[in-house]
Amino acid sequence: MAKLYFYYSAMNAGKSTIMLQSSYNYRERGMHTLVLTPAIDTRAGTGRVKSRIGLEASANAFAAGDDLLALTRAEHMKEKLSCVLVDEAQFLSRVQVDQLTEVADDLGIPVLCYGLRTDFQGSLFPGSERLLAVADNLNEIKTICHCGRKATMNLRVDASGRAVREGEQIEIGGNERYVAVCRRHFKDGRAS
Repeated sequence: MAKLYFYYSAMNAGKSTIMLQSSYNYRERGMHTLVLTPAIDTRAGTGRVKSRIGLEASANAFAAGDDLLALTRAEHMKEKLSCVLVDEAQFLSRVQVDQLTEVADDLGIPVLCYGLRTDFQGSLFPGSERLLAVADNLNEIKTICHCGRKATMNLRVDASGRAVREGEQIEIGGNERYVAVCRRHFKDGRAS
């Protein structure tokens, strides 16, 4: 039976690297994968996934209203899929997460989702919240705070490195906007 997996962490834990490695492992064995990435994240270009250590690959960009079950079914009919991998899964809608459960349950294709658990205010993203509720397997990918403790929070910072506490939930950015920190330094607003 295929399963839905959610690999979550704070920023800079290597989620995209691990996802790209997983896709490579399938492909190296002659199997086909479908890599999905949200269209709103264009840091590596539309329809591209790039890790901070330089690994990158083409992906299918999806928008908030796209039907991921229909998209996967169409790709599966063209070429038998062995796995669906989703980067930046926190940007999935609740409906899209439910569609991915159908990919696993009805199509029999494992689905591996990689994303943040919480936003810069310590609140769950809708996609992450639904994945935490319905995924068959939950796996934390660990990273560390500047103090050496496990980083579990994402601190948004301004150009001067000061904590930003208000704003839109979604603001695409990397190391210039977000720092992974432990809960203590998240509360203190200390990025370093």
